Amino acid sequence: MADKIRRVDYHYVHVPDKPGEGARILGALKDAGVNLLSLTAFPDGKGTTQIDFVTENLDGLTKAAKGLALKLSDKKRAFFIQGDDRPGAAAEIFKRFADAGVNVHAANAACGARGGFGMIVWVRPENYDKAAKALGV
Repeated sequence: MADKIRRVDYHYVHVPDKPGEGARILGALKDAGVNLLSLTAFPDGKGTTQIDFVTENLDGLTKAAKGLALKLSDKKRAFFIQGDDRPGAAAEIFKRFADAGVNVHAANAACGARGGFGMIVWVRPENYDKAAKALGV
């Protein structure tokens, strides 16, 4: 299968960096019927954790966040890539950015049990349209 590359919107929240926060938030998303395309969580250096959510169900995400008294960020943009796992899959994407003169700000990728991979890539907002053109989306 050819790689599926798409533009995605995401929102993030900052939560206390303590045990149980992820389970609490993800449980509420499950209860709201929110299927996540991507989830990235990392400490932000302020005693809290930033959690990025990519979903096609923004209404459910918004409802769940409100029920948890979490403030979602303004809408942000990234790229989400899915395809068959193979050596160099990420290198191919990074080369397209490099050839276009676009710096990758951050990325996260993983392969799945059925031979596929998924990757989310962030570029700076001022480079987003140039990056989209490089990816053909």
